[in-house]
Amino acid sequence: MKPRHKRLAIIGGIVGAVGVAAALVLNAFQSNLVFFYSPSQVAAKEAPVGRTFRIGGLVQEGSVRRDGTQVQFVVTDTARNVAVQYQGILPDLFKEGKGVVAQGQMRDDGVFVAREVLAKHDENYMPPEAGEALKRAAQTNEKIGHSVMGSPK
Repeated sequence: MKPRHKRLAIIGGIVGAVGVAAALVLNAFQSNLVFFYSPSQVAAKEAPVGRTFRIGGLVQEGSVRRDGTQVQFVVTDTARNVAVQYQGILPDLFKEGKGVVAQGQMRDDGVFVAREVLAKHDENYMPPEAGEALKRAAQTNEKIGHSVMGSPK
């Protein structure tokens, strides 16, 4: 084999190895990418079924039901609600009316099965995505309220 062919073979091997490594890294990144959705987006069927994602909002007052370590509650953005089911111990700061972000998958029956539940850590903190979702829902409720009430005569 000529030296020129050896160099081409080495360069081809290096390019192939870099390509395989890049493909593996991108595949791992895609597999671990988790998106955030609000309850309104979930209700509008924007969230993927059968794929892991995060849902956030407020824990609806009076919605928490416990049976041992099995917990069911409702996450709301004040416009829409999503039922959540979780098996495990909840964070100490988990309370009704407080912010929460849950990671898991949506079942075909419309129940979100959480594998992880995160509660906000103090009174001033709200995950940015959850805060934005609540603001959008409030604006939507405001617009609907004005259009239903009509203008005064």
